[in-house]
Order: sequence, then structure tokens, then C-alpha cells
Amino acid sequence: MPILISKIFKGLAADQTQALYVGDAILAVNGTDLRDATHDEAVQALKRAGKEVLLEVKYMREATPYVKKGSPVSEIGWETPPPESPRLGSASSDPLSQLSLSVNRDKKTIPLKMCYATHNMAVSDPENRLIEVHSPDGKHTVVLRSKDSATTQAWFNAIHSSINDLIPRVVAEVRDQLGKTGIAGSREIRHLGWLAEKVPGENEKHWKPALVVLTEKDLLIYESMPRMKEAWFSPLHTYPLLATRLVHSGPGKGSPQSGVDLSFATRTGTRQGIETHLFRTETSRDLSLWTRNIVQGCHNSAELITEITTSCTYKNQECHLTIHYEHGFSLSTEPQDGAFSKTIVQYPYEKLKMSSDDGIRMLYLDFGGKDGELQLDLHSCPKPIVFIIHSFLSAKITRLGLVA
Repeated sequence: MPILISKIFKGLAADQTQALYVGDAILAVNGTDLRDATHDEAVQALKRAGKEVLLEVKYMREATPYVKKGSPVSEIGWETPPPESPRLGSASSDPLSQLSLSVNRDKKTIPLKMCYATHNMAVSDPENRLIEVHSPDGKHTVVLRSKDSATTQAWFNAIHSSINDLIPRVVAEVRDQLGKTGIAGSREIRHLGWLAEKVPGENEKHWKPALVVLTEKDLLIYESMPRMKEAWFSPLHTYPLLATRLVHSGPGKGSPQSGVDLSFATRTGTRQGIETHLFRTETSRDLSLWTRNIVQGCHNSAELITEITTSCTYKNQECHLTIHYEHGFSLSTEPQDGAFSKTIVQYPYEKLKMSSDDGIRMLYLDFGGKDGELQLDLHSCPKPIVFIIHSFLSAKITRLGLVA
């Protein structure tokens, strides 16, 4: 058979007939038999057919698996718009636009803004030849394979750098979108980006994408890039930086290649206890950037918030424990019947000899004074207060230049 129909373009004449199918063999054109014609003769007959063409065709079932095998690019299901684009469903209904898309199905344009480029997440890659590009909404993934690890690394560096170069623009757009309200009570986004997060309770190789946002007060974790304003107000996790600390930074333990998994961990004191997250970055530069931003964020948060107060019980008396960034600790009675509260004890940070807790409700502060150790019942898990004390002390020490 000289001519087989391998593709029917949407919107063009063949599609409009609704009588032709992929796999049809053209037997005759305007009455001219093409069964014994060469391919070139058949093509010329089609070109000379004029505006109205009468085709005689026969469906060739045995040829269908071959002619229906299109370009792999056309199979990429990446239809999600970038964060700043209109909602799904508002695409142009212009038939010329649809025709253009159909004619160019061998090309796929993927906007890199807020995509996530990574390795060894969706697909195992022992040869280091794969690049994974995840869509901002987390619904699509394209896996690219190179001939060798060096080529893969070169392409990965280019893609990763392009994505990072777009982050300042994304931050500016999100600020404009949120206006003065900000996120979770914070006015400013300091940094955001994709990280690989270790799945709790799974093996060493099980990671998932996490969009992490640092504001002036909080560390926020999202499963995907929010597109609507309301979605920014519903993160998967919200952790106050004042009660968060960086506890590990460096190559992951047990990594098959030393230094390949560049990871860091955070711990946050919450009313349910300590919550830990292990994150992996793609480059050593990313690792330095994230760890620096988190540590500085904790210190800046301490200077910004300045003071926290919590109720407690001390020697069967209801009190308030106040921890001030500059002045230290003070314990005062609850005001009763309109009377002013009375300060029981007050100590600067320099007097604190030791602190500990029982992980349930008791906080122990030893200032070495005549009263001995203060035993305070906080009525809930003391870990947030313990972590806040650490953040205040760390910020003060850093301000003095004792820690780089």
C-alpha cells in the first residue's frame, strides 16, 4: 500500500469528514487507482486532486499499531498552568489556537517557574542518568534520561539554576497577591522553594516533595504550590521559628555515595511534644542557603517577638512566667480582685545554671539562688518553652559575636 493515514489533525478537512481514521490505506484519489502506484506517484496524485477530493480507503488493522505510535512528546500530560495563569477551564476557544496546538504536538513547552527538579524520588536512578521535573501542583512528572551521568549533571544544573533564578519573581508575585495580610500573621516571605522531605517511618530512600516557605515568624510546609490566595492560609504544617531549631546539616547517613544526599533536620517544640523533619537539598549551595536562612530566621524572630508569657503553677500558686529577650526570666502572681500582680523572682540569663523538663508538663529552672530550683507546672507540654529559651539564648550569643 503506497499511502497510510498516520495522523489526522484536529480541525482540518480530514477531521471534519468524520469518515477517515488512523490506519486507513488510500486506494484511489478521484477515481485514480493507487494500488500499484509508488509512494511518490500517490503523493503527486493527492497534490493534483484540487479543492474537492474523493478518496477510496480501506482500514488496515494490521498497520494500526505502527501508524498510531506518535511522538513521545505528545504523550506528556503537562496541562497545568503556572501559578500566575488563569484558572483551568478559561483557555481560549479560538479554533486556530486549537489547530496550532494540534499541529505542534511534537513539541511541548513546560514553564519552569516553581517546578521542582530532583533525582531519585519518583524513579530509582542507580546510574545517575535521570532528571525528574515535577509540576508546581504535584500532579505531573517528566523524567529525562541522558546518555551518561556527566550529561545528566550538566542538564540538571541548567534546569535547577533556571528554576532558582525565577524564585525572587515568585516571591514578589506572592507578596502582591497576599497584600498586607501576609501568611499566618507574618508580613513578609523571606524564602521559599522545593525540598525533598523524608517520609516518616519509611526506608532511607522514600522521600516526597515539600514546598517550604520561611516568613519572618514561621516555617510553613505545603504539599504543592498554592494557586489561589486562600490556599496560602492553609499550609500542611505551621511551625513558629522561635520554637524551632536546626539540629543537623550535612551528607545523609547511609547514603550510597558520601555527600550525595545533602540534608538537614529541624526540630520544633509543640504542645504534642517534639516534631522532627528531615529535608534533602539538591546542591551544597542550596544546603547552605536553607540552613543559613533558618538559623537567621530563628534569631530574627527572637528579636522581633521579644517576649513570651505563659501561665503556670508554682508552689500551689497560679502564676505567670515571662521570658524576655533582653531581661531574662520573671515569675509573677496572678492579679486577683483588681490588685496588681506581684513579682516573685526575677533573673537575667546569666544566672541560669541549668534547665530541664519531664516532657509532660513540668519545667525546672535552676538559677542557683536561695530558693533553689524553680519547679513550674505549665499545665501542658513544656517543649515549646524549652525551645524558645534556647532560641533567645542562641540569638543573644550570636549577637555578641560568640558564634559565627
